[in-house]
Order: sequence, then structure tokens, then C-alpha cells
Amino acid sequence: MDPDENHHGWAERSGDFSPAYYAKIGPNEVSETLATVFDHYVSSDAKILEVGCSSGRHLAHLLDHGYENLTGLDLNDDSFEVMAEYFPALFETGTFHTGALEEFVPEFRDNQFDVIYSVETLQHVHPDDTWVFEELARASGDLVITAENEGNSPQRGRNGSEVSYVNDDFPLFHRNWKQVFTDVGLAQLLEEPGKRDTVRVFRVL
Repeated sequence: MDPDENHHGWAERSGDFSPAYYAKIGPNEVSETLATVFDHYVSSDAKILEVGCSSGRHLAHLLDHGYENLTGLDLNDDSFEVMAEYFPALFETGTFHTGALEEFVPEFRDNQFDVIYSVETLQHVHPDDTWVFEELARASGDLVITAENEGNSPQRGRNGSEVSYVNDDFPLFHRNWKQVFTDVGLAQLLEEPGKRDTVRVFRVL
């Protein structure tokens, strides 16, 4: 699968793993962990960006915790129609963009956001586009937070492979996220494994 095919699959996605799918599930364990991390490291007026925000369940949870300067980016244009239905307060107060990470991130100013985070999004970045990780570090003035599937569940072992396919559908690229972001000059402050994802907090040096 090349980068364009990868993008198209997410931009047109419906059913499982679509914006409506995640909206119906709502905030989860990762949402709670993120809120705890934010309460410890992040001021309430921080400029926050979620890449791959889908219909906004994690951002909505942050809004409920008092964070109001929220921006989201997602490939799937349905994300924001679904957000308006399920999380109207977020839709009315946040700033949202439809498009690919690779398209938008180079346009961000240095230190434009105080915090940039992702939940199960960077794991789908094609190997040809890994340059975006350094761009994310550049655009953050303080923290980069990842919540990616690192094979925590016994049913999701990696067996040394670099990529797996979820339901024989879309690729999940396996990366050492600590190494990825320390290699672009960040320092890891926290590693918190969960049932499915590992939350890592990196600070800009």
C-alpha cells in the first residue's frame, strides 16, 4: 500500500474504525489517561492539537476537563459532521481541519502549539512519510504525546514484524516511539502502558 492508498482508505472510511464508530464508543481508558497527563503537565490555556482526531472523543473529554484552546486535524471529512452530532460543545468551540497530516504539518509555525498529541494515528503513517515526526516536534513548543498500539495485548504480538494488517484491511506500522522522538531531539518524560495503547509524553528541549 503506497501513501496515497493509505490516505484514501482513511478519508473514505465508514463502518468499523470510522468517525461514527468512535463517536458511539465515546471517551475511553486512553481519554482518562490523557486527561490525567494534561492535568499534571499542561496549563488550562494551552494551545492543543490532536492529529487524527476523528469525531473528537478525546478532545471532548479534554474540553470537559477545562481545556478550551483545542484544534483537531483529520483526513475524513465525515469526522466533523459526526462531531457536531455527538460532541456539539466541542464542534462549536474548537478549530478543525480536514486533510492529511503530511499536508498540514509543514504549514504550521515553529512552536505553534503547546501540546501536540495523537491516539492510534501515527502508527498508520506510511514509511515514506516519517519525516512528519520531526515536523510535529518542530511545531510543538512544549510537549508531544503519543498513545499508540505497541502490542500490549497478548493477541497483538508483533513477532518482530515491521507492519501488520488490522482485519486484513489497513496497515499498522510498528515503531519504537521512544526512539522516534528522542532521535528528533525530544526527551521522554513518561511511559504509561494501558490495555491496548502505551501513552508516552515527550518534552521539547
